[in-house]
Amino acid sequence: MDLIPKPDQIVAASANVAQKVLYGGVADLRPMPRTLVEDGPMRELYHYRPAGRVRETGDPVLLVTPLAAPALCYDLRRGCSLVEHLVTQGRPTYLVEYGQVAFKDRALGLEHWVSEVLPEAVRRTSEHAGGRPVHVVGWSIGGIISLLTAAAWPELPIATVTVVGSPVDVTQVPLIAPVRPLLGVAGGSKASPISLAYRLMGGMPEPLVRSAFQLTSFNKLVTKPFVTLAKLDDTDFLAQLEAVDRFTANMIAYPGRSFGQLYHRMIRHNEVATGTVELDGRELRFADVTVPVLAFGGADDVIAPVSCVEPVVGLLTGSPEVRFEVVPGGHLGMLTGRRARGTTWRLLDEWLTAHAEPMIGSNPRRRFSSAGSRSLSTAGKGRGRSAG
Repeated sequence: MDLIPKPDQIVAASANVAQKVLYGGVADLRPMPRTLVEDGPMRELYHYRPAGRVRETGDPVLLVTPLAAPALCYDLRRGCSLVEHLVTQGRPTYLVEYGQVAFKDRALGLEHWVSEVLPEAVRRTSEHAGGRPVHVVGWSIGGIISLLTAAAWPELPIATVTVVGSPVDVTQVPLIAPVRPLLGVAGGSKASPISLAYRLMGGMPEPLVRSAFQLTSFNKLVTKPFVTLAKLDDTDFLAQLEAVDRFTANMIAYPGRSFGQLYHRMIRHNEVATGTVELDGRELRFADVTVPVLAFGGADDVIAPVSCVEPVVGLLTGSPEVRFEVVPGGHLGMLTGRRARGTTWRLLDEWLTAHAEPMIGSNPRRRFSSAGSRSLSTAGKGRGRSAG
């Protein structure tokens, strides 16, 4: 609102306050309707039902949630829901999530997701969609898991992989610097304080995950009451705040072994940046990914800055096409913020359309556009540059 509010601003602010007091908020938090297709150990595969009279056509899209984050990341609220966007376009839309993590799950490592959860989700998605190849979309760590799965199982019916804000080179993350003294000496015999803590707790509990996510936007957390007051007339802004608060409140715990692997592999040794990750005695290489890859970096992301995400381009040497886009927004905002509608989602739409699999008889035929090209570009500039 203006310093001296205009009459229409006063009316809008009054209506929003009344809505909050009488109904608890202004956001439309109704989840998109979905049906459980299959469930297994730490695996629930859902199919989002077509909207109204919209008929599903084309290849399925499988949304991969990261560990510790709820599926709300893809279905934040009506109007800012990637699920809603895909479903209303008629794209067969699926999502894999993992349920609540308990102390009994502390022995589950990343290999469980790479060897069992995601491969089975891809197979079942393809089967449910009539045998068509699957476009896999992973946010944050979900993107890293998606790439490792594509590398480990080249026979899977994967058409493309899209990674959104997926951290590769964590030395480029300013937030990591303050905790480096707690990491211990790489290869040293003594466990660091962080190692001792997660082993004792059997993982990373929900309250700590929630607090860690909130601290990444500490400045916004401090100024939130003042910004809210200044934006009382902006219904869409208030709705987004409510939706993000709900998302944060529903964070999930990390299993102990998985958190330990992320901590040691990514944060302590920066193993992902080398392009080779060892899981369960097997070396998985990003260079073994043989499908087209679209990667997004958020211009305002402090969890996985552009300089942290972009190195993935140079690691995907076996992919026939790699495209990198910088889009506005922070770690969550780039995926499902208000500006994502005209940036991330538009670019994803173009990517999915360009890599749609034509049907020959009853079987889809794998097709790569611009085979052999590797490009980098920035959203809004409309031009790419060679990444080779």
